[in-house]
Amino acid sequence: MTIARFLSVVIDATNPKELSEFWRALLGGEVDPRTATEEWISLRDVPQLGYLSFQKVPEERMVKNRVHLDMDVDDIAVATSQAVAAGARTFGGVVDEGTGLLQVMLDPEGNEFCLIQRIPTSRTSL
Repeated sequence: MTIARFLSVVIDATNPKELSEFWRALLGGEVDPRTATEEWISLRDVPQLGYLSFQKVPEERMVKNRVHLDMDVDDIAVATSQAVAAGARTFGGVVDEGTGLLQVMLDPEGNEFCLIQRIPTSRTSL
């Protein structure tokens, strides 16, 4: 028996509308009109996630995120370029973790997320 059911990942934002537009360009989904206010916006039907929400906070991000989102991509270079065109910034270079390539990114408000190009399991097993 579980205590709860997952509903949404929530990201603090100084500008929820602007940040939700960036993440919508990155992941898809639609704005849930029931939540579209200056204080809160939720994207619904985000593939593989469900809801991704943004709540207005008065302060800017001060320290490293304790939680971040990992995104599976087919081509790390193409995905990085597209994310940058949408408003993201790279943070460091591409890292080869052995099981895949990883690029740490920052959204327009500086929240970390990772683009990951996984190596197919057939290549990692010997």
